[in-house]
Amino acid sequence: MGGSHERSAAYGPGHGLLPADTTEDVRTRGADVSRQIAVLPVGSHEQHGPFLPLATDTLVACAIARAVADSYPVHLLPPVTISCSHEHAAWPGTVSISSVTLHAVVRDIADSLRRSGVDTLVLVNGHGGNYVLGNVVQEASARGERMALFPAPEDWEAAREHAGVVTSLLTDMHAGEIETSILLHTSPEVLRPGYETADHVSDDRRHLLTTGMSAYTDSGVIGRPSLGTAEKGRELLASLADSFGAYFSLLTSDG
Repeated sequence: MGGSHERSAAYGPGHGLLPADTTEDVRTRGADVSRQIAVLPVGSHEQHGPFLPLATDTLVACAIARAVADSYPVHLLPPVTISCSHEHAAWPGTVSISSVTLHAVVRDIADSLRRSGVDTLVLVNGHGGNYVLGNVVQEASARGERMALFPAPEDWEAAREHAGVVTSLLTDMHAGEIETSILLHTSPEVLRPGYETADHVSDDRRHLLTTGMSAYTDSGVIGRPSLGTAEKGRELLASLADSFGAYFSLLTSDG
């Protein structure tokens, strides 16, 4: 993954969801790159049916961010673990913050990074309901700051095709083939029994923002988790890491 871009040997090992860098690791890695880039996983704490954990989106965002950090000289940050999950409020365990708060948190992190010499931030979003992150990036770019949102739908589509994921991105909306596959690969111990028989399709969700998820699913699942495999999860992450190459080139260019 990642072509000719190699991670610095100073990159520390991970501990769960948290990177284990020291300040010397950050200093050493930063000395070898033309532009400092930090990668921030943004997850959520929301229902994912009876078999995936509430932290699924955080686990997925961290898996993607770590695959990127294993292939490119970037600074891996700890995740934002609670975000905008209001459409899942009908299920116990779901916790949300407002879009205004999430916007402020990301902007504060970007400001702090710039003060310490890291002028570029990539948001690795694991939750589709975090619409405000697109606005954060738009506004930052308009101010002349360097920020990006990853993965784009095109990156997910390329990863889906590369990994042999059968379910379309429209159908694979929540706790489906993609998320189940990634967790089977990276964190199989967190899955509970039942994903093999939990498939539920609801492609017409035009009133989702008005009614919430509960209008479209009783279980909380929309997709085909029964098709998930660890091999698909591995290939999804490999493809996404390769797709990040275009972002890395864009963000490190002087244009």
